[in-house]
Amino acid sequence: MIGIDRVTSGSLADEAGIEAGDLLVTINAHPINDLVDYFRALESDCLSFEILRRDERILVACEKLPDEDFGLEVEHPEPQQCGNQCVFCFVHQLPKGMRRSLYIKDEDYRFSYLYGSFITLTNLEQKDLYRITTEKLSPLYISVHATDSQVRDQLLGCKVPDIVPLLELLAQADILLHCQIVLCPGINDGTVLEETITKLATLHPQVASIAVVPVGLTRYREHLPVLRPLTSADAVQCVEHLKILQRQFLQQHGTRLVYAADEMYLLAGLPVPQIDEYEDLPQVENGVGLLAGFRDEAKEVLIEADPIDVAAAVVITGHSFLPELTSFSQRLALRTGVDIEVVGIENTFFGSGVTVAGLVTGADMVRQLGDILNGRPLLVPDVMLRSDKESFLDDMSVADLSRALGVRIEVVDSSPWGLLEGLERLAEGPIDIIRC
Repeated sequence: MIGIDRVTSGSLADEAGIEAGDLLVTINAHPINDLVDYFRALESDCLSFEILRRDERILVACEKLPDEDFGLEVEHPEPQQCGNQCVFCFVHQLPKGMRRSLYIKDEDYRFSYLYGSFITLTNLEQKDLYRITTEKLSPLYISVHATDSQVRDQLLGCKVPDIVPLLELLAQADILLHCQIVLCPGINDGTVLEETITKLATLHPQVASIAVVPVGLTRYREHLPVLRPLTSADAVQCVEHLKILQRQFLQQHGTRLVYAADEMYLLAGLPVPQIDEYEDLPQVENGVGLLAGFRDEAKEVLIEADPIDVAAAVVITGHSFLPELTSFSQRLALRTGVDIEVVGIENTFFGSGVTVAGLVTGADMVRQLGDILNGRPLLVPDVMLRSDKESFLDDMSVADLSRALGVRIEVVDSSPWGLLEGLERLAEGPIDIIRC
């Protein structure tokens, strides 16, 4: 059974009489032991709950529409821990003094199934494999990095089980697998990369996609293995090689199968493919096809946008996305009449080599925006915030940032529609400036 943390007021759960603090025992007679059990049980439209309230067992029955939110928040389990010592692990590259939860190295197949988080499969026990294969927990997201055992041991920093038999077992059980390769120059590039991709391709269609992403390095790498970042030449070589493989796979399997992360194209200085070349965008959450999707959505937004009664606004991003966002914002400014300035925040916290918006900290915003805003409202993409949507990686809250800068802040969806909707919210009422 699992505990119920919160019941949304007015929801189906609230109307059914379920309360925070209750224990959820079964749904439709199936035991509920964790989030996987809970979310899979909610796929039914007719629900019968067995609730334990103190020492009393209560039965609750209700019906819901497909995809309707039932209104329960249940307790979240602590993730299974990662025992690897990956040479590129981002947790190992964090400075001291940040929020404790940031230092947790999770490696949990349940979170891979529920949220799309990547796992290495190195801590799976037989009971875990049995549950995955019998309950068909699919898809899963797998950090492969290399199929060569010695190379993978080097990358993961310890002796780990051979991944190929594990992938074959999951594929035979008809589990859909989305794989990623973090590319570390001199270790798993070149022939190792080609061998890895070729081996994974033999497991298609169960291996449904493969993403190749560049290694991310911060300035906090003291006492860690020496790694070098990808150069522009490395990125060009990788992208061109993947294009050849894509043509082969398209002919053999009817899918391109392997994709380079957007960051790879930016580093290489090569054009980003059109959105249809990413097919069904299988790894967009992994930074593969985000740019193409942004451009496609931007066309719709520019057609729909009308004049907005806002004089000016500032939008921030990381340096890697700065040219793209600037180009779109200039066109959006013409449609809306809003003077939009886009500012790229240099990442002095993690190091200038980290250029993605998702790793920008509140402290860097305060330092770099203080003399720029001049009272103009600030639009912050939600990708810069932690999952709680209230604080940045350095634990500064949105309210703290607003007070420090003395301007109104709107957190917006990281998309063209999100930017337009943020401007429209600014026009809905007076700007409440929070002064220090």
